[in-house]
Amino acid sequence: MSQTAPTPSTSVAVGTPANEADVIIVGAGPAGCTAAYYLAQAGVDVLLLEKTAFPREKVCGDGLTPRAVRQLVSMGVSLEDKAWIRNRGLRIIGGGVRLELPWPDLAEYPGFGLVRTRHDFDEILVRQAVAAGARLLERTNVTEPVIDERSNRIVGVRARNADGETTHFRAPLVLAADGNSSRLSVAMGVRKRDDRPMGVAVRTYFTSPRHDDDYLESWLELWDSSGGKDVLLPGYGWVFGVGDGTSNVGLGILNSTASFQKVDYRELLKRWTRSMPEEWGYTEENQQGPIRGAALPMGFNRTPHYARGLMLVGDAGGMVNPFNGEGIAYAMEAGQIAADVVVQALSRPTRQTRERTLLRYPEILRDTYGGYYTLGRYFVKMIGNAEFMKYATKYGLPQPLLMRFTLKLLANLTEPSHGDAMDRVINGLSKIAPAA
Repeated sequence: MSQTAPTPSTSVAVGTPANEADVIIVGAGPAGCTAAYYLAQAGVDVLLLEKTAFPREKVCGDGLTPRAVRQLVSMGVSLEDKAWIRNRGLRIIGGGVRLELPWPDLAEYPGFGLVRTRHDFDEILVRQAVAAGARLLERTNVTEPVIDERSNRIVGVRARNADGETTHFRAPLVLAADGNSSRLSVAMGVRKRDDRPMGVAVRTYFTSPRHDDDYLESWLELWDSSGGKDVLLPGYGWVFGVGDGTSNVGLGILNSTASFQKVDYRELLKRWTRSMPEEWGYTEENQQGPIRGAALPMGFNRTPHYARGLMLVGDAGGMVNPFNGEGIAYAMEAGQIAADVVVQALSRPTRQTRERTLLRYPEILRDTYGGYYTLGRYFVKMIGNAEFMKYATKYGLPQPLLMRFTLKLLANLTEPSHGDAMDRVINGLSKIAPAA
């Protein structure tokens, strides 16, 4: 397996105009790249449009659970590069307790996680897609859909290149992988749902001796002691060693928290890091780059995931796990699911049978994640209650068995069959929960 970065593909199938394809994918993040990779592998002519150029920065915690690692392995990404920093599990800090939980030993998933910055993570994925045969156009900013007036279906997009020139790209299917704001989805009338959780995360990097930590670190309580008095801040935090001399330090807040819309998130991060041990180096003079923030669209907060020739994948479809804020694994999984559905649909002989196959995509997503995400929505409501969190932290963290169960639940790491009692409970709850 290799992740050698070939030159972006510009080749076009014989007789196919450069601005036409079987499938257009808007956005070359993890969801778009994964879908492009599997479509190209199946022989589909896929055009991948990215508004920026690689390498590029994206706001992220940079931590990957074994669920995401599994997707990287499936795409043939080599993990031998030293820039992939392996971790053994999750360290949880809160209520005066410091607990290290190794990733569960499962046949379905590898027993390690990874850290890698998004500065080149997405580029690795896009090169895999290009090597498989996808056509990539960078600095191509999609501005609006092209709608067929007779069928009211999307049949392509209009995009502006770096020189400001507008081009029409045409395809019978379009995948929106353009992130949380998903202007393409909005232009097609697919809007966000108010009954789904939403989070905001901010992060920055610090030069730190903790850069080679072999555990992802999660803080359930954020304290500010800079004023001589301990003040509990809203939200949860993380510290992920990047291995290059820096740590990714950030925090997130959910919209179930009372102060969600009243907080200066960047100032909150500064207050928290100022109260950390001085020897960790999380100080203003060690800060590398600004504090950046991003929204976390959770629990299918934009639906339908397929309609009128448009499929939503990744953050565009609100696929972030409500339990832990993880988005990359679910974006990649959805990209693979979408690609499989599209390949099957393109093999059908009539428009009617193709459409019936495409309509399976939201059904598969609901079957795969719906019940689990419903549980996650209840979880978000509970942890937004400060009194509940105080009680749970005080009495739950000192219980190792309970916390191992919690790790499996939050990271969605269970065996689908032949698992232990914890797996059976989690899988059973996910199955009986309504997939609304």
